[in-house]
Amino acid sequence: GSSEGSSGIHVVLGNEACDLDSMVSSLSFAYFLSKTSGSSGKTVVPVLNIPRAEFPLRSDNVFLLKESGVPPEALVFRDEVDLAGLHRAKRLTLTLVDHNMLPSADIDLEEAVVEVIDHHHLERTPSTSCSVTVETVGSCATLVTEHIHHKAPEVLDRQVAQLLYGAIVLDCVNMAPEAGKVTPKDSQLACLLESRFPDLPPRGALFQSLQSAKFDISGLSTEQILLKDMKAVSGGDLRLAVSAVYMTLDVRTV
Repeated sequence: GSSEGSSGIHVVLGNEACDLDSMVSSLSFAYFLSKTSGSSGKTVVPVLNIPRAEFPLRSDNVFLLKESGVPPEALVFRDEVDLAGLHRAKRLTLTLVDHNMLPSADIDLEEAVVEVIDHHHLERTPSTSCSVTVETVGSCATLVTEHIHHKAPEVLDRQVAQLLYGAIVLDCVNMAPEAGKVTPKDSQLACLLESRFPDLPPRGALFQSLQSAKFDISGLSTEQILLKDMKAVSGGDLRLAVSAVYMTLDVRTV
Protein backbone atom coordinates (compact mmCIF):
# COMPACT_ATOMS: atom_id res chain seq x y z
CA GLY A 1 0.00 0.00 0.00
CA SER A 2 1.01 3.66 -0.31
CA SER A 3 1.39 4.02 3.45
CA GLU A 4 4.52 1.88 3.38
CA GLY A 5 5.93 3.71 0.40
CA SER A 6 8.61 5.46 2.40
CA SER A 7 8.78 3.34 5.52
CA GLY A 8 12.09 1.81 6.50
CA ILE A 9 13.00 -1.86 6.39
CA HIS A 10 15.52 -3.21 8.90
CA VAL A 11 17.01 -6.38 7.41
CA VAL A 12 18.93 -8.89 9.52
CA LEU A 13 21.19 -10.67 7.05
CA GLY A 14 23.19 -13.84 7.63
CA ASN A 15 26.12 -14.97 5.50
CA GLU A 16 25.99 -16.54 2.04
CA ALA A 17 26.55 -20.06 3.35
CA CYS A 18 23.17 -19.82 5.12
CA ASP A 19 24.18 -22.63 7.45
CA LEU A 20 22.17 -23.38 10.58
CA ASP A 21 24.00 -20.82 12.73
CA SER A 22 23.53 -18.07 10.16
CA MET A 23 19.82 -18.77 9.68
CA VAL A 24 19.07 -19.08 13.40
CA SER A 25 21.04 -15.94 14.26
CA SER A 26 19.15 -13.98 11.62
CA LEU A 27 15.69 -15.23 12.63
CA SER A 28 16.29 -14.86 16.38
CA PHE A 29 17.91 -11.44 16.25
CA ALA A 30 15.18 -10.12 13.94
CA TYR A 31 12.56 -11.45 16.36
CA PHE A 32 14.32 -9.66 19.22
CA LEU A 33 14.48 -6.39 17.23
CA SER A 34 10.82 -6.60 16.23
CA LYS A 35 9.82 -7.06 19.87
CA THR A 36 12.05 -4.29 21.26
CA SER A 37 12.35 -1.59 18.59
CA GLY A 38 8.95 -0.22 19.57
CA SER A 39 7.92 2.87 17.67
CA SER A 40 10.90 3.15 15.31
CA GLY A 41 8.38 2.50 12.54
CA LYS A 42 10.73 0.15 10.69
CA THR A 43 9.64 -3.30 9.61
CA VAL A 44 12.19 -5.89 10.73
CA VAL A 45 12.84 -8.70 8.22
CA PRO A 46 15.28 -11.60 8.62
CA VAL A 47 16.64 -12.43 5.15
CA LEU A 48 18.26 -15.78 4.41
CA ASN A 49 21.17 -15.04 2.09
CA ILE A 50 20.47 -17.73 -0.55
CA PRO A 51 17.77 -18.17 -3.22
CA ARG A 52 14.69 -20.02 -1.94
CA ALA A 53 15.31 -22.86 -4.42
CA GLU A 54 18.53 -23.75 -2.58
CA PHE A 55 16.87 -24.05 0.82
CA PRO A 56 16.04 -27.79 0.59
CA LEU A 57 19.81 -28.40 0.34
CA ARG A 58 20.20 -27.08 3.90
CA SER A 59 18.60 -30.19 5.33
CA ASP A 60 19.63 -29.48 8.94
CA ASN A 61 18.01 -26.02 8.67
CA VAL A 62 14.84 -27.57 7.26
CA PHE A 63 14.81 -30.13 10.08
CA LEU A 64 15.26 -27.67 12.96
CA LEU A 65 12.59 -25.30 11.61
CA LYS A 66 10.14 -28.19 11.31
CA GLU A 67 10.95 -29.41 14.83
CA SER A 68 10.51 -25.87 16.16
CA GLY A 69 7.24 -25.22 14.33
CA VAL A 70 8.45 -22.50 11.96
CA PRO A 71 6.78 -22.84 8.53
CA PRO A 72 9.14 -22.35 5.51
CA GLU A 73 6.52 -20.00 4.01
CA ALA A 74 7.32 -17.55 6.80
CA LEU A 75 10.92 -17.19 5.61
CA VAL A 76 12.23 -14.48 3.28
CA PHE A 77 15.09 -15.36 0.93
CA ARG A 78 17.65 -13.20 -0.81
CA ASP A 79 16.01 -13.55 -4.23
CA GLU A 80 12.69 -12.32 -2.82
CA VAL A 81 13.80 -8.88 -1.68
CA ASP A 82 15.60 -6.14 -3.60
CA LEU A 83 18.12 -4.90 -1.05
CA ALA A 84 19.89 -2.63 -3.56
CA GLY A 85 16.57 -1.04 -4.56
CA LEU A 86 15.57 -0.48 -0.94
CA HIS A 87 18.96 1.08 -0.28
CA ARG A 88 18.69 3.40 -3.30
CA ALA A 89 15.29 4.48 -1.96
CA LYS A 90 17.01 5.21 1.39
CA ARG A 91 14.75 2.70 3.13
CA LEU A 92 17.30 0.07 4.15
CA THR A 93 18.95 -0.53 7.51
CA LEU A 94 21.15 -3.63 7.80
CA THR A 95 22.32 -5.77 10.69
CA LEU A 96 24.86 -8.46 9.79
CA VAL A 97 24.90 -11.70 11.78
CA ASP A 98 27.46 -14.50 11.39
CA HIS A 99 29.63 -12.37 9.09
CA ASN A 100 31.15 -8.93 9.58
CA MET A 101 31.92 -7.84 6.02
CA LEU A 102 29.60 -7.77 3.04
CA PRO A 103 30.93 -9.60 -0.04
CA SER A 104 32.14 -7.42 -2.92
CA ALA A 105 28.87 -7.89 -4.85
CA ASP A 106 27.01 -6.20 -1.97
CA ILE A 107 29.55 -3.51 -1.19
CA ASP A 108 27.09 -0.75 -2.17
CA LEU A 109 24.95 -1.73 0.83
CA GLU A 110 27.82 -1.08 3.24
CA GLU A 111 26.59 2.34 4.36
CA ALA A 112 23.27 0.80 5.48
CA VAL A 113 25.00 -1.44 8.07
CA VAL A 114 24.28 -0.29 11.64
CA GLU A 115 25.19 -3.38 13.66
CA VAL A 116 27.28 -6.54 13.42
CA ILE A 117 27.18 -9.66 15.59
CA ASP A 118 29.69 -12.29 14.55
CA HIS A 119 32.17 -14.92 15.73
CA HIS A 120 34.61 -14.79 12.81
CA HIS A 121 37.86 -12.84 12.56
CA LEU A 122 37.05 -9.10 12.45
CA GLU A 123 37.69 -7.67 8.98
CA ARG A 124 35.55 -4.59 9.38
CA THR A 125 37.09 -1.17 10.02
CA PRO A 126 35.56 0.24 13.23
CA SER A 127 33.25 3.22 12.74
CA THR A 128 30.95 5.29 14.92
CA SER A 129 27.93 4.49 12.74
CA CYS A 130 28.10 0.74 13.36
CA SER A 131 27.96 -1.18 16.63
CA VAL A 132 30.15 -4.30 16.50
CA THR A 133 30.05 -7.40 18.70
CA VAL A 134 32.68 -9.87 17.53
CA GLU A 135 33.97 -12.66 19.76
CA THR A 136 35.59 -15.90 18.68
CA VAL A 137 33.08 -18.28 20.24
CA GLY A 138 31.92 -21.56 18.67
CA SER A 139 28.56 -20.26 17.49
CA CYS A 140 27.17 -16.87 16.54
CA ALA A 141 23.90 -18.04 18.13
CA THR A 142 25.73 -17.90 21.49
CA LEU A 143 26.29 -14.15 21.06
CA VAL A 144 22.69 -13.61 19.93
CA THR A 145 21.41 -15.54 22.97
CA GLU A 146 23.61 -13.44 25.26
CA HIS A 147 22.43 -10.20 23.63
CA ILE A 148 18.73 -11.08 24.00
CA HIS A 149 19.27 -12.32 27.57
CA HIS A 150 20.94 -9.05 28.59
CA LYS A 151 18.65 -6.65 26.74
CA ALA A 152 15.21 -8.29 26.91
CA PRO A 153 15.14 -11.75 28.52
CA GLU A 154 11.33 -11.84 28.30
CA VAL A 155 11.59 -12.00 24.48
CA LEU A 156 13.27 -15.39 24.71
CA ASP A 157 10.41 -17.85 24.28
CA ARG A 158 10.51 -21.63 23.93
CA GLN A 159 10.53 -21.56 20.12
CA VAL A 160 13.38 -19.07 19.80
CA ALA A 161 15.27 -20.90 22.56
CA GLN A 162 15.05 -24.19 20.66
CA LEU A 163 16.40 -22.59 17.47
CA LEU A 164 19.31 -20.98 19.34
CA TYR A 165 20.02 -24.13 21.34
CA GLY A 166 20.08 -26.29 18.19
CA ALA A 167 22.56 -23.96 16.47
CA ILE A 168 24.86 -23.80 19.50
CA VAL A 169 24.83 -27.57 20.05
CA LEU A 170 25.52 -28.33 16.36
CA ASP A 171 28.25 -25.71 15.92
CA CYS A 172 29.99 -26.70 19.14
CA VAL A 173 29.87 -30.40 18.21
CA ASN A 174 27.66 -31.37 21.16
CA MET A 175 29.81 -29.18 23.45
CA ALA A 176 32.66 -31.74 23.27
CA PRO A 177 35.95 -30.05 24.26
CA GLU A 178 37.99 -32.45 22.11
CA ALA A 179 36.33 -31.12 18.95
CA GLY A 180 38.02 -27.78 19.63
CA LYS A 181 34.95 -25.63 18.88
CA VAL A 182 33.24 -24.96 22.20
CA THR A 183 34.28 -22.03 24.41
CA PRO A 184 33.24 -21.33 28.03
CA LYS A 185 30.74 -18.74 26.78
CA ASP A 186 29.03 -21.27 24.46
CA SER A 187 28.66 -23.67 27.40
CA GLN A 188 27.40 -20.90 29.67
CA LEU A 189 24.66 -19.81 27.24
CA ALA A 190 23.65 -23.39 26.38
CA CYS A 191 23.24 -24.02 30.13
CA LEU A 192 21.21 -20.82 30.47
CA LEU A 193 18.80 -22.02 27.75
CA GLU A 194 18.57 -25.46 29.42
CA SER A 195 17.79 -23.97 32.81
CA ARG A 196 15.16 -21.57 31.45
CA PHE A 197 13.53 -24.23 29.26
CA PRO A 198 14.00 -27.62 30.97
CA ASP A 199 11.85 -29.33 28.32
CA LEU A 200 14.26 -28.58 25.46
CA PRO A 201 15.27 -31.78 23.64
CA PRO A 202 18.24 -33.48 25.37
CA ARG A 203 21.52 -32.09 24.09
CA GLY A 204 22.96 -35.37 22.75
CA ALA A 205 19.77 -36.41 20.98
CA LEU A 206 19.35 -32.97 19.39
CA PHE A 207 22.96 -32.99 18.17
CA GLN A 208 22.58 -36.47 16.66
CA SER A 209 19.34 -35.62 14.87
CA LEU A 210 20.77 -32.36 13.47
CA GLN A 211 23.98 -34.10 12.40
CA SER A 212 21.96 -36.85 10.67
CA ALA A 213 19.72 -34.28 8.99
CA LYS A 214 22.75 -32.33 7.77
CA PHE A 215 24.03 -35.30 5.77
CA ASP A 216 20.63 -36.64 4.77
CA ILE A 217 20.26 -36.60 1.00
CA SER A 218 17.08 -38.63 0.67
CA GLY A 219 14.50 -36.67 -1.27
CA LEU A 220 17.09 -34.62 -3.17
CA SER A 221 17.68 -34.86 -6.91
CA THR A 222 21.16 -35.70 -8.25
CA GLU A 223 21.61 -32.05 -9.17
CA GLN A 224 20.66 -30.97 -5.65
CA ILE A 225 23.04 -33.54 -4.15
CA LEU A 226 25.92 -32.11 -6.21
CA LEU A 227 24.96 -28.55 -5.25
CA LYS A 228 24.55 -29.38 -1.57
CA ASP A 229 28.20 -29.07 -0.61
CA MET A 230 29.78 -27.48 -3.64
CA LYS A 231 32.73 -25.12 -3.42
CA ALA A 232 33.41 -22.98 -6.49
CA VAL A 233 36.90 -21.64 -7.18
CA SER A 234 37.82 -19.35 -10.04
CA GLY A 235 41.12 -18.00 -11.28
CA GLY A 236 41.63 -16.27 -14.61
CA ASP A 237 39.46 -18.02 -17.20
CA LEU A 238 39.10 -21.17 -15.15
CA ARG A 239 36.08 -21.92 -12.97
CA LEU A 240 36.23 -25.11 -10.98
CA ALA A 241 33.45 -26.62 -8.91
CA VAL A 242 34.12 -29.40 -6.42
CA SER A 243 31.24 -31.27 -4.81
CA ALA A 244 31.39 -33.38 -1.68
CA VAL A 245 28.85 -36.20 -1.87
CA TYR A 246 27.92 -38.15 1.27
CA MET A 247 26.81 -41.48 -0.11
CA THR A 248 28.21 -44.89 -0.94
CA LEU A 249 28.94 -45.25 -4.60
CA ASP A 250 27.73 -48.41 -6.22
CA VAL A 251 30.84 -49.61 -8.05
CA ARG A 252 30.32 -52.22 -10.73
CA THR A 253 33.31 -53.95 -12.26
CA VAL A 254 32.82 -54.63 -15.93
